[in-house]
Amino acid sequence: MSNILTVSELTKSVKALLEAEFPFVWVRGQVSNLARPASGHVYFTLTDGDAALSVVWFKSSQRSAEPVRLGADKVNPLTGEIEEDEGGTALTGSGLEDGMEVLCAGRLNVYEPRGQYQLVAELVQAQGVGDLAMAFEALKKKLAAKGYFDEDRKLELPRDPRRVAVVTSRTGAAIRDFLRIADTRGTGAEIRIYPVLVQGDRAPAQIAAALDMVDGEGWAEVAVLIRGGGSLEDLWAFNTEEVADAIYRARLPVLTGVGHEPDVSIADFVADKRAATPTHAAQELWPTRETLAQQVDVLDLGLNRAYAAWLAGKEGEFEHLRKALVWLSPQRRLERMEDRFSALMSRLQGAGLDHYFERAEQGARAAGGLSRAFGTHRLDRLSHDAAGLAHRLNRAFGPGRVDGLAGAVDGLGRRLDKSGRGGAEGAAQRLAVLETALRGLDPEGPLKRGYALVRVAGTGEFLRDPRRVTAGDALDITVRDGRVAATVTDTRPNEE
Repeated sequence: MSNILTVSELTKSVKALLEAEFPFVWVRGQVSNLARPASGHVYFTLTDGDAALSVVWFKSSQRSAEPVRLGADKVNPLTGEIEEDEGGTALTGSGLEDGMEVLCAGRLNVYEPRGQYQLVAELVQAQGVGDLAMAFEALKKKLAAKGYFDEDRKLELPRDPRRVAVVTSRTGAAIRDFLRIADTRGTGAEIRIYPVLVQGDRAPAQIAAALDMVDGEGWAEVAVLIRGGGSLEDLWAFNTEEVADAIYRARLPVLTGVGHEPDVSIADFVADKRAATPTHAAQELWPTRETLAQQVDVLDLGLNRAYAAWLAGKEGEFEHLRKALVWLSPQRRLERMEDRFSALMSRLQGAGLDHYFERAEQGARAAGGLSRAFGTHRLDRLSHDAAGLAHRLNRAFGPGRVDGLAGAVDGLGRRLDKSGRGGAEGAAQRLAVLETALRGLDPEGPLKRGYALVRVAGTGEFLRDPRRVTAGDALDITVRDGRVAATVTDTRPNEE
């Protein structure tokens, strides 16, 4: 059959007809699905809401295509025509953005490997903002005025949540990426998926209803709204006021991860936290397990240091209290009182001994003086002197005179001897009296005879006047064989 064509033959026929029919065209539309690969070429879709046209803008054609001015006129470099200034601005590849309304000039072409026709752009000129972009900006301005974007109303995300509700498509790549990252981070969580449409006219109502359900159940700690990348049209469900209202009235934190890094939706502005991608949303919720292990190590070291410091402080406090208790204990008080009593007794005994020895020395000096005045040595010397005197008298006055004088001398000697012995005995008696008086001054002497020393326990002074104490005062009584503690119950001073 001669009319049967191969795919290549048909595609080549279509290509020839199309390129011959439209060698150069101008097309107006809104940019979407913009892509800039590393080659430098720019690929995008031109749409007017009812149809879409693929456009390729090769790097070699991305030069400034501003009309050349010849005097006051502008000459189009592609057509050579003189143009009026309508406010359009020629673009380069870097200046093109999704949502822009542009005017493209170029030729139609059929890309044979895919059998797809496309516009090979030679010039792209900005014509203003597209309808979707204008609607986006209008809603953004409206919600900002109502306070939907205020930072002070936004909630903090829980750290390492255990219960997470995810509102997204059940079968999209977004949920797979989210679950894959969640499985490798944090300490484990229960994740419930609330499946909804994320594109199309019914998507906003389903997303809002799912968010209201999550908030009403009160089960989840955080709600996550995620979707993969796409054009402005594809993501438009997240730029609706219906979804924005649901996020705003939610009582639990809402995290969004819609599209890719450059994509920013109205939902992102209203949400408590915005993640760049669904994968980034999981990273925002759960820390890496290496980070958790490091935090555990840091907390463990801090706890050990804090415990050591606390223990050292308690040991110091205990030692201080122990010393204070020892100092204030009754046993320590008794020891201090015994030490003070021993010191006072030593002082008293020292004073008594000093007094005793002073009196003994005075008695010894008196006895020595009496002995020198009337002792036997004195009498022997007087007798010797008398014998010498008698001998001299005998030579001077003769035997008779001498005998008479000798008799007198004998009488005087006897009298002197008697007087001397009497004086010595009297001195000895006085010495005995002094010794008795000295023994009476010994402070411990009266104790042996049944007397006692009474001190006031509070002051340590000897009690001589009953008016120096009152009922209830403590007394310390020293007797011969020890001490007695007593308490005053009554005082009776002697009457005048």
